[in-house]
Amino acid sequence: MSSQVTLTLNPAFRVAPVRRRTFGAFVEHLGRCVYTGIYEPDHPAADEDGFRSDVLALTRELGVSSVRYPGGNFVSGYRWEDGIGPVEDRPARHDLAWHSTEPNTVGLDEFMAWARKAEVEPMYAVNLGTRGIEEALDVLQYANAPQGIALADERAANGNPEPHGIRMWCLGNEMDGPWQTGHKTAEEYARLATETARAMRQEDPDLELVACGSSNSSMETFGAWENTVLTDSYDFVDMISAHAYYAERDDDQASFLASADDMDHFIDSVVATADHVRAKLKKDKRIMISFDEWNVWYQHRAESRPPSGDDWPVAPVLLEDVYSAQDAVVFGNLLISLLRHSDRVASASLAQLVNVIAPIMTEPGGASWKQTTFHPFALTSRHARGEVLDVRLDAPTFDNARFGTSSAADAVATWDEEAGELAVFVVNRSNQEELALDADLASFGELELVEALTLHHEDPYAANTKDAPETVVPQANDSLRLEAGRLTGALPAISWSLVRLARRAA
Repeated sequence: MSSQVTLTLNPAFRVAPVRRRTFGAFVEHLGRCVYTGIYEPDHPAADEDGFRSDVLALTRELGVSSVRYPGGNFVSGYRWEDGIGPVEDRPARHDLAWHSTEPNTVGLDEFMAWARKAEVEPMYAVNLGTRGIEEALDVLQYANAPQGIALADERAANGNPEPHGIRMWCLGNEMDGPWQTGHKTAEEYARLATETARAMRQEDPDLELVACGSSNSSMETFGAWENTVLTDSYDFVDMISAHAYYAERDDDQASFLASADDMDHFIDSVVATADHVRAKLKKDKRIMISFDEWNVWYQHRAESRPPSGDDWPVAPVLLEDVYSAQDAVVFGNLLISLLRHSDRVASASLAQLVNVIAPIMTEPGGASWKQTTFHPFALTSRHARGEVLDVRLDAPTFDNARFGTSSAADAVATWDEEAGELAVFVVNRSNQEELALDADLASFGELELVEALTLHHEDPYAANTKDAPETVVPQANDSLRLEAGRLTGALPAISWSLVRLARRAA
């Protein structure tokens, strides 16, 4: 007999509106994300600008809302002006972050052309590692200023007479990390970020600016870093960043399945620190979170080790994790956490989009295919609409080394009252036991079951490949039934499910 997970939902249990920016992604000049990822002019599917049309189509199918660019660690040594003007005149540079050579064939203007085709909002990061205020103002004016000043006229001469209109800007990347080119103390970064933000707002007061938070919650300076940075910059920034990656380590499957517990705690801790600074400074404004790097990433694997010595290749194979069914379940659970915190997570970016720890994979000159993680992202982006609801959940627990005790299930729901559509996202995090779902939906009135999909595989380590791209895909869950306002059915061990319901037509 299965253990039971009970969900109680009510349209009054509202957290916040669903934010489209929750479904952002990340394109960094790292490995094959750009070259042979989004851009491959010699590919049979390349368009007139050299972009892979198959990747563009998959990006739109994935439901990506915004894309952070050009880094990542890469940005802390990047000279943005290397990537503009005639391609034949652009210099190649060593990228210290990933020990690679950057040819600068793709730069700001090319990225913006791609973003328009992909139908995504751009999010641009400035270099506060080796550069500072002047360079941030230069790239802002090049990107956004109307013609009539030197840099805007240069953009027009390069084929873009109209401003790009980039609204979201990141003030550097992971500046607390000693691995970062130009790493800074909290005091050093706070001063530079504040003065850069102040200057950028003199150019355009309506920008949305993101200060660097801690690179991860295990940093020794976590919490204190956010406090120092926000104390200085509070009046000039809108968001503070959060980054988190998860992987199964030391054969500790149970802790990995509970990874969203850590994301929940991370978000709650950053919110507490931001609100402490708000109270200390007696401010009305609330600082939001940009969770602009998150994913499953196996950093210990050989694919994550950059080249070394005299080897400085262009677009090497780097961070090309192959994701399993279990990875997709954890990934879907991380999306549940982000949605659950929609009151404070204003933006998020899945790191990354193509080839590099990505839901989309490509073969140079050849095929593209969907990793297992593609599916929970695409389905959540497509069907999460209206208001995020706080789901009350009662489920059995399981023990794990990292978190002690965790719930065997996790869930969130969204309710589009105008359309009369309810979407329930639920995971079974038990690695052994099927769960019997019992969800009370009576408060929504007369509903009908539209669709029930479950991502699960008998082998949790099964993966999709170029030759077998549909090994792990969501399947119809025919066990789920809706009767008298109660949704019941079976959730297999290590599974992610989407249940769609709609108001019954009169």
